[in-house]
Amino acid sequence: MSYKATHRFARISPRKARLVADLIRGQRVDVAITALEFTPKRGAWFIKTVLQSAIANAEQADADVSRLFVSESRIDEGPTIKRFQPKDRGRSHPIMKRTSHICIGVDIREENN
Repeated sequence: MSYKATHRFARISPRKARLVADLIRGQRVDVAITALEFTPKRGAWFIKTVLQSAIANAEQADADVSRLFVSESRIDEGPTIKRFQPKDRGRSHPIMKRTSHICIGVDIREENN
């Protein structure tokens, strides 16, 4: 059984968030949270909150939290907010403020006896 959580329209570019999401994919949940706490990247804060939400969803369904691992960590591109920066001689340059959809899924690891 897979438990998921998402954060849509997060104000971080997908390229920057994917660097952090690749760190935790396939890790145990406690190892992933520790890695996110000590990662200096800004995306770690966003992903950590979504991971904690996915863990809470699993707890709500009476899952064994000690056996959870990160089965899915995906960063999709959201809509781009377009702004313009005024420049000299009446010109302007476009500023693209990118957003992300952060999807984290946790699953119960089956023990091989």
